[in-house]
Amino acid sequence: MEQILNPLQTSLGLLTMNSPVTVASGTFALENLDFIDQEHLGAYVCKTITRYPKKGNPPPRLYETEAGLLNSIGLQNPGLDKFIEEELPTLKEKLTVPLIVSFSGSSFAEFAQMLEALEKQEGIAGYELNVSCPNVENEGITFGIDPDVVYKLCALLSPLTNRELIVKLTPNVTDIGVIAKAAEDGGATAISLINTIWGMAIDYRNGRSMLKKGIGGYSGIGIKPLALALTYRAAQAIKIPLIAMGGIYNWQDALEFFWAGASMIALGTANFIDPKAVDKIYDGLASFCQKKQVPLKEIVGKVNGLTG
Repeated sequence: MEQILNPLQTSLGLLTMNSPVTVASGTFALENLDFIDQEHLGAYVCKTITRYPKKGNPPPRLYETEAGLLNSIGLQNPGLDKFIEEELPTLKEKLTVPLIVSFSGSSFAEFAQMLEALEKQEGIAGYELNVSCPNVENEGITFGIDPDVVYKLCALLSPLTNRELIVKLTPNVTDIGVIAKAAEDGGATAISLINTIWGMAIDYRNGRSMLKKGIGGYSGIGIKPLALALTYRAAQAIKIPLIAMGGIYNWQDALEFFWAGASMIALGTANFIDPKAVDKIYDGLASFCQKKQVPLKEIVGKVNGLTG
């Protein structure tokens, strides 16, 4: 059988990568790189940072459910200044793949200030805008649920950078296609989705919440059908590339998201279960493409059997 030259090569708006596999923000520590082949990783997305340090929420803040994981970590991070001074040099030293810095702000001005500070740093290939945090300029409503706010944020930030500008969308909206299109119209070069959905767990014996904060973010295999549907809907609404995540545990799961319209996939909860998930999914995708004699990019968005 003839070997296809680099069948898994993919691209976002500005970046071309040798692997379509990346990791979801906050789910893959640098120590995890010791367990995988970095050539199997298209890019590395760091944990979301904010302008000022955050201690996160009080424990318990993680709970394993029957089909996934609940978390209420609360964006614990060292803040922008310490990230630049201490964490960024380590990331640049250890990574051989593009670095995507995930960050979030509480206002338009704060997002812009953070981007301008990061733009002065070398070794960053792009950004992931986490728009799942409250917007203090809009009565605390989450940035990512309002298409006008998403558009204005992207329109403000896109002229400030020539790097990849990815917007990470929340699934907790009525029409994700409208939000994705607003990000594209504002100048985003790619979309990532989905972030966690709301979830809760209660001890039936005593009524105690399994999370100190009550409601948390639900991720893992249980959200895969929802993530797949929202990937498809978003891909139908935009022309820019899309990074999909949500319940991807193996290469077969990943393929479903490529058929639905994703150009890349990101692993989240799977990394906690198997430190070598990146390698296994990469190898499975490569084997599939060689067996079918088709580059992965040729199946993106080609889901079959739809009736309307």
